[in-house]
Amino acid sequence: MIKHPAWSGRLLGVLAAGLALVLPWQPAQAQHDIRGITGPSFNLYTYPANIPLPEGTSLYMWLFGDALGGANATHPEGVGYALPQYPGPTLVVDEGDEVTITVTNYGIPHPVSLLVTGHEVTALGGSEGVFTRQAGLYETVTYSFTAEQPGTYVYHSAGAPNPGLHVEMGLLGVLIVRPDDFDTSRTAYGAGTETDYDQEFLYLLTEVDPDIHFEMERGHYTHFTNADRFAKIWFVNGRVFPDLFEDDYSPIYPFQPYSALAKAHPRDRVLVRNVNPGQDSHPFHYHGENLTYIARDGRMLSSDGTTANLGRSDNTINSPPKQAIDAIWTWTGKDLGWDIYGHDTEHTCKDDDNDGWADDDADYPGEWCADHGKPFPVSLPGPGELAFGAWYSGSPFLGDAGDLPPGEGGLNPFAGYFFVWHSHAEKELTTFDIFPGGTLSAVVVLPPDVDIE
Repeated sequence: MIKHPAWSGRLLGVLAAGLALVLPWQPAQAQHDIRGITGPSFNLYTYPANIPLPEGTSLYMWLFGDALGGANATHPEGVGYALPQYPGPTLVVDEGDEVTITVTNYGIPHPVSLLVTGHEVTALGGSEGVFTRQAGLYETVTYSFTAEQPGTYVYHSAGAPNPGLHVEMGLLGVLIVRPDDFDTSRTAYGAGTETDYDQEFLYLLTEVDPDIHFEMERGHYTHFTNADRFAKIWFVNGRVFPDLFEDDYSPIYPFQPYSALAKAHPRDRVLVRNVNPGQDSHPFHYHGENLTYIARDGRMLSSDGTTANLGRSDNTINSPPKQAIDAIWTWTGKDLGWDIYGHDTEHTCKDDDNDGWADDDADYPGEWCADHGKPFPVSLPGPGELAFGAWYSGSPFLGDAGDLPPGEGGLNPFAGYFFVWHSHAEKELTTFDIFPGGTLSAVVVLPPDVDIE
Protein backbone atom coordinates (compact mmCIF):
# COMPACT_ATOMS: atom_id res chain seq x y z
CA MET A 1 0.00 0.00 0.00
CA ILE A 2 1.19 3.51 -0.79
CA LYS A 3 2.52 5.25 2.30
CA HIS A 4 3.65 8.63 0.92
CA PRO A 5 2.30 11.10 3.53
CA ALA A 6 0.98 13.63 1.01
CA TRP A 7 -0.88 11.12 -1.12
CA SER A 8 -1.83 8.02 0.88
CA GLY A 9 -5.14 9.35 2.20
CA ARG A 10 -6.14 10.85 -1.12
CA LEU A 11 -5.11 7.70 -2.97
CA LEU A 12 -7.50 5.50 -0.98
CA GLY A 13 -10.39 7.91 -1.37
CA VAL A 14 -9.85 8.45 -5.08
CA LEU A 15 -9.43 4.77 -5.94
CA ALA A 16 -12.28 3.56 -3.79
CA ALA A 17 -14.62 6.11 -5.35
CA GLY A 18 -13.22 5.50 -8.84
CA LEU A 19 -13.65 1.73 -8.76
CA ALA A 20 -17.10 2.05 -7.28
CA LEU A 21 -18.03 4.18 -10.27
CA VAL A 22 -16.31 2.31 -13.08
CA LEU A 23 -17.19 -1.19 -11.86
CA PRO A 24 -20.87 -0.93 -10.95
CA TRP A 25 -23.10 -3.88 -10.05
CA GLN A 26 -26.13 -2.28 -11.69
CA PRO A 27 -26.80 -3.24 -15.35
CA ALA A 28 -24.47 -1.44 -17.76
CA GLN A 29 -23.29 -1.66 -21.32
CA ALA A 30 -21.17 -4.70 -22.02
CA GLN A 31 -18.79 -2.67 -24.16
CA HIS A 32 -16.77 0.46 -23.47
CA ASP A 33 -16.18 3.22 -26.01
CA ILE A 34 -13.87 6.19 -25.70
CA ARG A 35 -15.89 9.20 -24.64
CA GLY A 36 -15.84 12.37 -26.66
CA ILE A 37 -18.04 14.73 -28.67
CA THR A 38 -19.43 13.79 -32.05
CA GLY A 39 -19.28 15.78 -35.25
CA PRO A 40 -18.93 16.45 -38.03
CA SER A 41 -19.16 20.09 -36.89
CA PHE A 42 -17.42 21.32 -33.73
CA ASN A 43 -17.06 24.62 -31.91
CA LEU A 44 -13.91 24.89 -29.81
CA TYR A 45 -12.89 27.76 -27.56
CA THR A 46 -9.45 28.30 -26.01
CA TYR A 47 -9.14 29.42 -22.40
CA PRO A 48 -6.49 29.75 -19.68
CA ALA A 49 -7.16 27.58 -16.61
CA ASN A 50 -5.43 25.93 -13.66
CA ILE A 51 -5.56 22.13 -13.39
CA PRO A 52 -5.09 20.37 -10.02
CA LEU A 53 -2.16 18.06 -9.31
CA PRO A 54 -2.33 15.22 -6.75
CA GLU A 55 0.11 16.69 -4.25
CA GLY A 56 -2.19 19.68 -3.75
CA THR A 57 -0.80 22.31 -6.14
CA SER A 58 -2.17 23.46 -9.48
CA LEU A 59 -0.67 24.22 -12.88
CA TYR A 60 -1.51 27.10 -15.23
CA MET A 61 -2.51 25.82 -18.68
CA TRP A 62 -3.93 26.94 -22.04
CA LEU A 63 -6.80 24.64 -22.97
CA PHE A 64 -9.42 23.79 -25.59
CA GLY A 65 -13.07 23.44 -24.59
CA ASP A 66 -16.27 22.92 -26.56
CA ALA A 67 -18.63 25.84 -26.95
CA LEU A 68 -20.92 26.62 -24.02
CA GLY A 69 -24.53 25.81 -24.84
CA GLY A 70 -23.70 24.43 -28.29
CA ALA A 71 -25.03 21.17 -29.70
CA ASN A 72 -21.74 19.43 -28.87
CA ALA A 73 -21.42 20.78 -25.32
CA THR A 74 -22.78 17.61 -23.79
CA HIS A 75 -21.62 15.48 -20.89
CA PRO A 76 -22.15 11.76 -21.69
CA GLU A 77 -24.86 11.73 -19.01
CA GLY A 78 -26.72 14.62 -20.65
CA VAL A 79 -25.33 17.45 -18.50
CA GLY A 80 -23.94 20.60 -20.08
CA TYR A 81 -20.14 20.27 -20.23
CA ALA A 82 -18.22 23.11 -21.82
CA LEU A 83 -15.30 23.77 -19.50
CA PRO A 84 -11.81 24.02 -20.90
CA GLN A 85 -10.11 20.66 -20.54
CA TYR A 86 -6.78 18.84 -20.70
CA PRO A 87 -6.47 17.17 -23.11
CA GLY A 88 -8.89 18.92 -25.44
CA PRO A 89 -12.20 17.23 -26.23
CA THR A 90 -11.88 13.94 -28.09
CA LEU A 91 -13.52 14.59 -31.46
CA VAL A 92 -15.36 11.63 -33.03
CA VAL A 93 -16.45 11.59 -36.68
CA ASP A 94 -17.28 9.03 -39.35
CA GLU A 95 -15.26 8.11 -42.40
CA GLY A 96 -16.23 10.37 -45.29
CA ASP A 97 -17.52 13.22 -43.10
CA GLU A 98 -16.90 16.79 -44.17
CA VAL A 99 -15.51 18.05 -40.85
CA THR A 100 -15.67 21.67 -39.71
CA ILE A 101 -13.92 22.87 -36.54
CA THR A 102 -14.45 26.49 -35.54
CA VAL A 103 -11.85 27.76 -33.06
CA THR A 104 -12.34 30.98 -31.09
CA ASN A 105 -9.51 32.35 -28.96
CA TYR A 106 -11.22 33.32 -25.73
CA GLY A 107 -8.30 34.33 -23.57
CA ILE A 108 -4.94 32.95 -24.80
CA PRO A 109 -2.37 35.75 -25.16
CA HIS A 110 -0.78 34.07 -28.21
CA PRO A 111 -2.59 33.53 -31.52
CA VAL A 112 -3.89 29.95 -31.64
CA SER A 113 -4.30 27.64 -34.61
CA LEU A 114 -5.33 24.07 -35.40
CA LEU A 115 -3.29 21.34 -37.10
CA VAL A 116 -4.77 17.85 -37.63
CA THR A 117 -2.24 15.12 -38.44
CA GLY A 118 -2.98 13.05 -41.54
CA HIS A 119 -5.40 15.59 -43.04
CA GLU A 120 -5.22 18.43 -45.53
CA VAL A 121 -6.97 21.25 -43.72
CA THR A 122 -8.21 24.53 -45.17
CA ALA A 123 -8.71 27.58 -42.94
CA LEU A 124 -10.78 30.77 -43.13
CA GLY A 125 -10.57 33.82 -40.89
CA GLY A 126 -7.98 35.17 -38.50
CA SER A 127 -4.51 35.98 -39.78
CA GLU A 128 -1.68 34.16 -41.53
CA GLY A 129 0.36 32.03 -39.12
CA VAL A 130 3.37 29.70 -39.12
CA PHE A 131 1.64 26.59 -40.53
CA THR A 132 -1.97 27.71 -41.04
CA ARG A 133 -4.25 30.61 -40.26
CA GLN A 134 -4.45 31.57 -36.61
CA ALA A 135 -6.85 33.32 -34.24
CA GLY A 136 -5.65 36.24 -32.17
CA LEU A 137 -7.40 37.20 -28.94
CA TYR A 138 -11.21 37.02 -29.48
CA GLU A 139 -10.77 36.10 -33.14
CA THR A 140 -12.26 33.02 -34.84
CA VAL A 141 -10.88 30.70 -37.53
CA THR A 142 -12.81 27.88 -39.23
CA TYR A 143 -10.89 24.76 -40.27
CA SER A 144 -12.34 22.24 -42.73
CA PHE A 145 -11.26 18.86 -44.10
CA THR A 146 -12.57 15.50 -45.27
CA ALA A 147 -12.14 12.53 -42.91
CA GLU A 148 -11.06 10.20 -45.68
CA GLN A 149 -9.65 7.30 -43.67
CA PRO A 150 -10.59 5.77 -40.30
CA GLY A 151 -8.03 5.90 -37.52
CA THR A 152 -6.56 7.87 -34.62
CA TYR A 153 -5.13 11.34 -35.19
CA VAL A 154 -3.60 14.19 -33.16
CA TYR A 155 -4.85 17.77 -33.29
CA HIS A 156 -2.97 20.68 -31.70
CA SER A 157 -2.30 24.39 -31.88
CA ALA A 158 0.92 25.76 -33.35
CA GLY A 159 0.59 29.53 -33.25
CA ALA A 160 3.31 32.15 -33.74
CA PRO A 161 5.86 33.05 -32.57
CA ASN A 162 6.67 29.77 -30.73
CA PRO A 163 4.62 26.85 -32.13
CA GLY A 164 6.00 24.34 -29.63
CA LEU A 165 4.79 26.45 -26.71
CA HIS A 166 1.14 25.66 -27.41
CA VAL A 167 1.58 21.90 -27.09
CA GLU A 168 3.55 22.44 -23.89
CA MET A 169 0.73 24.59 -22.49
CA GLY A 170 -1.98 22.02 -23.25
CA LEU A 171 -3.61 22.96 -26.58
CA LEU A 172 -3.89 19.43 -27.95
CA GLY A 173 -6.30 16.52 -28.33
CA VAL A 174 -7.33 13.48 -30.37
CA LEU A 175 -9.53 12.99 -33.43
CA ILE A 176 -11.06 9.53 -33.91
CA VAL A 177 -12.42 8.65 -37.34
CA ARG A 178 -14.70 5.62 -37.22
CA PRO A 179 -15.19 3.43 -40.32
CA ASP A 180 -18.32 4.16 -42.35
CA ASP A 181 -19.82 0.77 -41.39
CA PHE A 182 -19.22 1.18 -37.64
CA ASP A 183 -22.94 0.99 -36.84
CA THR A 184 -23.06 -2.60 -38.09
CA SER A 185 -19.45 -3.70 -37.53
CA ARG A 186 -17.62 -2.78 -34.31
CA THR A 187 -14.13 -2.43 -35.78
CA ALA A 188 -11.35 0.15 -35.89
CA TYR A 189 -10.84 0.03 -39.67
CA GLY A 190 -13.96 -1.57 -41.14
CA ALA A 191 -15.64 -4.95 -41.59
CA GLY A 192 -13.30 -7.70 -42.78
CA THR A 193 -10.10 -5.92 -41.70
CA GLU A 194 -9.62 -8.14 -38.61
CA THR A 195 -9.63 -5.03 -36.39
CA ASP A 196 -12.77 -5.92 -34.43
CA TYR A 197 -12.77 -5.22 -30.69
CA ASP A 198 -14.89 -5.47 -27.54
CA GLN A 199 -13.52 -2.61 -25.40
CA GLU A 200 -11.84 0.64 -26.46
CA PHE A 201 -9.57 2.89 -24.37
CA LEU A 202 -7.50 6.01 -24.98
CA TYR A 203 -3.96 6.35 -23.63
CA LEU A 204 -2.84 9.88 -24.48
CA LEU A 205 0.67 10.61 -23.18
CA THR A 206 1.97 14.12 -22.55
CA GLU A 207 4.56 15.90 -20.43
CA VAL A 208 5.14 19.44 -19.13
CA ASP A 209 7.89 21.59 -17.73
CA PRO A 210 6.20 23.47 -14.85
CA ASP A 211 8.80 26.25 -14.96
CA ILE A 212 7.48 27.29 -18.38
CA HIS A 213 3.93 27.38 -17.03
CA PHE A 214 5.02 29.56 -14.13
CA GLU A 215 6.61 31.99 -16.62
CA MET A 216 3.48 32.11 -18.81
CA GLU A 217 1.25 32.69 -15.78
CA ARG A 218 3.37 35.74 -14.96
CA GLY A 219 3.08 37.08 -18.52
CA HIS A 220 6.69 36.36 -19.53
CA TYR A 221 5.66 35.18 -23.01
CA THR A 222 9.09 35.65 -24.60
CA HIS A 223 10.87 33.43 -22.04
CA PHE A 224 10.15 30.13 -23.81
CA THR A 225 12.73 28.22 -25.82
CA ASN A 226 12.70 24.51 -26.62
CA ALA A 227 16.38 24.33 -25.62
CA ASP A 228 15.55 25.21 -22.00
CA ARG A 229 12.56 22.91 -21.72
CA PHE A 230 12.88 19.97 -19.27
CA ALA A 231 9.78 17.98 -18.33
CA LYS A 232 9.04 17.17 -14.69
CA ILE A 233 5.39 16.03 -14.85
CA TRP A 234 3.98 13.22 -17.04
CA PHE A 235 0.31 12.63 -17.81
CA VAL A 236 -2.02 9.92 -19.12
CA ASN A 237 -5.22 11.46 -20.48
CA GLY A 238 -4.42 14.71 -18.68
CA ARG A 239 -4.02 13.22 -15.19
CA VAL A 240 -1.17 11.83 -13.12
CA PHE A 241 -1.19 8.95 -10.63
CA PRO A 242 -3.25 8.47 -8.53
CA ASP A 243 -5.83 10.82 -10.05
CA LEU A 244 -6.01 8.94 -13.34
CA PHE A 245 -7.92 6.02 -11.73
CA GLU A 246 -10.97 8.15 -10.91
CA ASP A 247 -14.00 7.86 -13.22
CA ASP A 248 -14.53 9.93 -16.36
CA TYR A 249 -16.06 13.36 -15.77
CA SER A 250 -15.44 13.28 -12.03
CA PRO A 251 -16.34 16.58 -10.34
CA ILE A 252 -13.02 16.38 -8.50
CA TYR A 253 -11.20 17.18 -11.78
CA PRO A 254 -13.40 19.64 -13.71
CA PHE A 255 -10.67 20.38 -16.27
CA GLN A 256 -9.39 16.78 -16.65
CA PRO A 257 -12.38 14.66 -17.66
CA TYR A 258 -10.74 11.44 -18.87
CA SER A 259 -9.62 8.53 -16.70
CA ALA A 260 -7.01 5.88 -17.57
CA LEU A 261 -8.15 2.62 -15.95
CA ALA A 262 -8.89 0.06 -18.67
CA LYS A 263 -11.36 -2.78 -18.04
CA ALA A 264 -11.82 -6.10 -19.83
CA HIS A 265 -13.10 -9.65 -19.48
CA PRO A 266 -10.96 -12.70 -20.28
CA ARG A 267 -10.64 -13.01 -24.07
CA ASP A 268 -11.98 -9.50 -24.74
CA ARG A 269 -10.21 -7.75 -27.60
CA VAL A 270 -9.20 -4.36 -26.16
CA LEU A 271 -8.46 -1.62 -28.69
CA VAL A 272 -5.76 0.62 -27.22
CA ARG A 273 -5.36 3.98 -28.94
CA ASN A 274 -1.86 4.98 -27.78
CA VAL A 275 -1.28 8.63 -28.71
CA ASN A 276 1.64 10.97 -28.06
CA PRO A 277 0.74 14.59 -28.91
CA GLY A 278 3.65 15.90 -26.80
CA GLN A 279 7.26 16.78 -27.56
CA ASP A 280 9.16 13.92 -25.84
CA SER A 281 9.17 10.19 -26.54
CA HIS A 282 7.38 7.86 -24.09
CA PRO A 283 7.96 4.08 -23.84
CA PHE A 284 4.61 2.88 -22.51
CA HIS A 285 4.56 -0.69 -21.22
CA TYR A 286 1.46 -2.95 -21.10
CA HIS A 287 1.56 -5.88 -18.65
CA GLY A 288 -0.46 -9.08 -18.89
CA GLU A 289 -0.09 -9.87 -22.60
CA ASN A 290 1.60 -8.46 -25.67
CA LEU A 291 -0.26 -6.03 -27.89
CA THR A 292 -0.64 -6.58 -31.62
CA TYR A 293 -0.21 -3.40 -33.64
CA ILE A 294 -2.94 -2.86 -36.22
CA ALA A 295 -2.28 0.72 -37.38
CA ARG A 296 0.04 3.69 -37.14
CA ASP A 297 -0.97 7.32 -37.66
CA GLY A 298 -4.36 6.35 -39.02
CA ARG A 299 -3.00 3.90 -41.58
CA MET A 300 -3.73 0.20 -41.19
CA LEU A 301 -0.62 -2.02 -41.19
CA SER A 302 -1.42 -4.33 -44.09
CA SER A 303 0.30 -6.22 -46.89
CA ASP A 304 -2.85 -6.76 -48.93
CA GLY A 305 -4.74 -3.53 -48.24
CA THR A 306 -7.63 -5.53 -46.82
CA THR A 307 -6.65 -6.94 -43.42
CA ALA A 308 -4.39 -5.74 -40.61
CA ASN A 309 -1.68 -8.37 -40.99
CA LEU A 310 1.62 -6.52 -40.53
CA GLY A 311 1.28 -5.54 -36.88
CA ARG A 312 4.11 -6.69 -34.66
CA SER A 313 3.57 -8.21 -31.24
CA ASP A 314 5.16 -6.26 -28.39
CA ASN A 315 4.60 -5.32 -24.76
CA THR A 316 5.89 -1.74 -25.10
CA ILE A 317 4.89 1.02 -27.48
CA ASN A 318 7.78 3.44 -27.96
CA SER A 319 5.84 6.60 -28.78
CA PRO A 320 7.69 9.39 -30.59
CA PRO A 321 6.09 12.85 -30.61
CA LYS A 322 2.85 13.25 -32.60
CA GLN A 323 2.53 9.51 -33.31
CA ALA A 324 -0.63 7.43 -32.83
CA ILE A 325 -0.55 3.63 -32.57
CA ASP A 326 -3.67 1.46 -32.59
CA ALA A 327 -3.15 -1.98 -31.04
CA ILE A 328 -5.20 -4.91 -29.75
CA TRP A 329 -4.59 -6.33 -26.24
CA THR A 330 -6.19 -9.57 -25.01
CA TRP A 331 -5.80 -11.53 -21.78
CA THR A 332 -6.99 -15.14 -21.85
CA GLY A 333 -5.36 -17.05 -18.98
CA LYS A 334 -4.75 -19.86 -21.46
CA ASP A 335 -2.23 -22.57 -20.49
CA LEU A 336 -1.45 -21.18 -17.05
CA GLY A 337 -1.66 -24.77 -15.85
CA TRP A 338 -4.28 -24.09 -13.17
CA ASP A 339 -7.93 -23.12 -13.09
CA ILE A 340 -8.16 -19.33 -12.76
CA TYR A 341 -11.70 -19.68 -11.35
CA GLY A 342 -10.76 -22.28 -8.73
CA HIS A 343 -13.31 -24.87 -9.90
CA ASP A 344 -13.42 -28.35 -8.47
CA THR A 345 -13.43 -31.30 -10.86
CA GLU A 346 -17.18 -31.88 -10.46
CA HIS A 347 -17.95 -28.73 -12.46
CA THR A 348 -18.14 -29.17 -16.27
CA CYS A 349 -16.42 -26.89 -18.78
CA LYS A 350 -18.96 -26.75 -21.61
CA ASP A 351 -17.23 -26.83 -25.02
CA ASP A 352 -19.79 -28.02 -27.57
CA ASP A 353 -17.88 -26.66 -30.58
CA ASN A 354 -14.60 -28.33 -29.52
CA ASP A 355 -12.43 -25.24 -29.95
CA GLY A 356 -10.87 -25.57 -26.49
CA TRP A 357 -12.82 -22.63 -25.00
CA ALA A 358 -15.99 -22.73 -22.92
CA ASP A 359 -19.04 -21.74 -24.96
CA ASP A 360 -20.59 -18.29 -24.68
CA ASP A 361 -23.60 -19.73 -22.86
CA ALA A 362 -21.49 -21.61 -20.31
CA ASP A 363 -21.33 -20.64 -16.64
CA TYR A 364 -17.83 -19.23 -17.21
CA PRO A 365 -17.68 -18.21 -20.90
CA GLY A 366 -14.19 -18.00 -22.34
CA GLU A 367 -12.64 -20.44 -19.86
CA TRP A 368 -9.76 -22.50 -21.29
CA CYS A 369 -11.08 -26.01 -20.73
CA ALA A 370 -7.67 -27.71 -20.68
CA ASP A 371 -6.94 -25.92 -17.39
CA HIS A 372 -10.37 -26.54 -15.92
CA GLY A 373 -10.31 -28.09 -12.45
CA LYS A 374 -6.51 -28.04 -12.19
CA PRO A 375 -5.41 -27.05 -8.68
CA PHE A 376 -3.32 -24.01 -7.85
CA PRO A 377 0.29 -25.26 -8.14
CA VAL A 378 1.48 -24.26 -4.65
CA SER A 379 0.01 -24.27 -1.17
CA LEU A 380 -1.68 -20.97 -0.48
CA PRO A 381 -0.17 -19.06 2.48
CA GLY A 382 -2.41 -17.97 5.30
CA PRO A 383 -3.32 -14.35 6.12
CA GLY A 384 -0.57 -14.21 8.73
CA GLU A 385 2.07 -14.81 6.04
CA LEU A 386 0.95 -12.23 3.49
CA ALA A 387 1.47 -8.52 2.89
CA PHE A 388 -1.86 -7.21 1.63
CA GLY A 389 -2.04 -4.66 -1.16
CA ALA A 390 -5.00 -2.44 -1.94
CA TRP A 391 -6.03 -4.47 -5.00
CA TYR A 392 -5.61 -8.01 -3.61
CA SER A 393 -9.02 -9.69 -3.27
CA GLY A 394 -7.84 -12.22 -0.68
CA SER A 395 -7.75 -15.01 -3.27
CA PRO A 396 -5.71 -15.90 -6.38
CA PHE A 397 -8.86 -16.90 -8.27
CA LEU A 398 -10.74 -14.59 -10.63
CA GLY A 399 -14.05 -13.52 -9.13
CA ASP A 400 -13.30 -15.00 -5.69
CA ALA A 401 -12.87 -12.62 -2.76
CA GLY A 402 -11.20 -14.22 0.26
CA ASP A 403 -10.73 -13.09 3.82
CA LEU A 404 -8.82 -9.86 4.39
CA PRO A 405 -7.64 -8.29 7.65
CA PRO A 406 -9.65 -5.26 8.83
CA GLY A 407 -8.64 -2.12 6.98
CA GLU A 408 -6.75 -3.92 4.21
CA GLY A 409 -7.71 -4.10 0.55
CA GLY A 410 -11.15 -2.96 -0.43
CA LEU A 411 -10.32 -1.47 -3.84
CA ASN A 412 -11.07 -4.66 -5.79
CA PRO A 413 -14.72 -5.43 -4.98
CA PHE A 414 -15.19 -7.77 -7.96
CA ALA A 415 -12.01 -9.83 -7.42
CA GLY A 416 -10.45 -8.88 -10.73
CA TYR A 417 -6.86 -9.25 -11.85
CA PHE A 418 -4.93 -5.98 -11.99
CA PHE A 419 -2.04 -5.55 -14.45
CA VAL A 420 0.05 -2.39 -14.33
CA TRP A 421 0.25 -0.26 -17.48
CA HIS A 422 2.97 2.36 -17.13
CA SER A 423 5.89 4.17 -18.67
CA HIS A 424 9.16 2.25 -18.88
CA ALA A 425 11.11 5.46 -18.27
CA GLU A 426 11.48 5.49 -14.49
CA LYS A 427 11.48 9.28 -14.24
CA GLU A 428 7.98 9.29 -15.78
CA LEU A 429 6.64 7.45 -12.71
CA THR A 430 7.28 10.53 -10.56
CA THR A 431 5.75 13.97 -10.12
CA PHE A 432 8.20 16.69 -9.13
CA ASP A 433 10.72 13.82 -8.65
CA ILE A 434 8.48 12.11 -6.04
CA PHE A 435 7.43 8.48 -6.53
CA PRO A 436 4.75 7.28 -7.14
CA GLY A 437 3.23 9.62 -9.68
CA GLY A 438 3.21 10.31 -13.37
CA THR A 439 2.12 7.67 -15.87
CA LEU A 440 1.31 4.79 -13.52
CA SER A 441 -1.91 3.20 -14.72
CA ALA A 442 -3.51 -0.27 -14.92
CA VAL A 443 -5.98 -2.60 -16.59
CA VAL A 444 -8.33 -4.78 -14.55
CA VAL A 445 -9.52 -8.13 -15.93
CA LEU A 446 -13.01 -8.71 -14.55
CA PRO A 447 -15.00 -11.91 -14.10
CA PRO A 448 -17.35 -12.69 -17.02
CA ASP A 449 -20.50 -11.81 -15.05
CA VAL A 450 -19.37 -8.25 -14.20
CA ASP A 451 -20.68 -5.65 -16.63
CA ILE A 452 -18.40 -3.02 -18.13
CA GLU A 453 -19.97 0.38 -18.73
